[in-house]
Amino acid sequence: MTNKKYDGVLFDLDGTLLDTANDLGEALNYVLSKYGLPTVSRETYRPIASDGALGLLTLGFAEKLAMYDYDQLRAEFLEYYQENLAVHTCLYPGIESLLQTLNDNQVPWGVVTNKPEGLTNLLLPHYSIFDSCSVVVGGDTLPKRKPDPAPLFHACEQIDLDPTRCIYVGDAPRDIEAGNSADMLTVAVEWGYIKNVQECKSWNANLIVKSPDEITKISL
Repeated sequence: MTNKKYDGVLFDLDGTLLDTANDLGEALNYVLSKYGLPTVSRETYRPIASDGALGLLTLGFAEKLAMYDYDQLRAEFLEYYQENLAVHTCLYPGIESLLQTLNDNQVPWGVVTNKPEGLTNLLLPHYSIFDSCSVVVGGDTLPKRKPDPAPLFHACEQIDLDPTRCIYVGDAPRDIEAGNSADMLTVAVEWGYIKNVQECKSWNANLIVKSPDEITKISL
């Protein structure tokens, strides 16, 4: 395609492409139950889901967290999650169609996430649309992760994209900060793990969208 508006699209993963909250929450509740502590409801942990093990364990253990060996808790959390990472996880509505449209128009796309690379590479094969993903950068692929722009620059280098001709799509302030620092067109999505969509307006994203269809219109 010769007249596309942008040469590539990079996406955050959790809360942007995949709804992973319930599997992450189940991992948290497994650890809490193991230590005899009250579990956390889906409504409570969903807004924290994209903050990873630290955010979720902090939520669940609260002031008791300091009483435990955090590294041990994290290891138990990640072990359970790795064994159950695609039980409840699903693509957000409209995402598969968006990604297929990018494929059909020969627009390369990839994933830049703060999720550990190993877990990301275990998760993506459960969803066939990711077979056409051009690049995957995890939270531990480089020494720095979002909100630092380094992972975005690295992703562009891997697939020979000019960052200024690329879109970055995410559902958290760190996503938009990283994308802005990389001089990409930044798009905040309202369907992610956001307590109040009005928060998006303070992130300085170039655009805020309500549905994946809007990203299709932006990128092509």
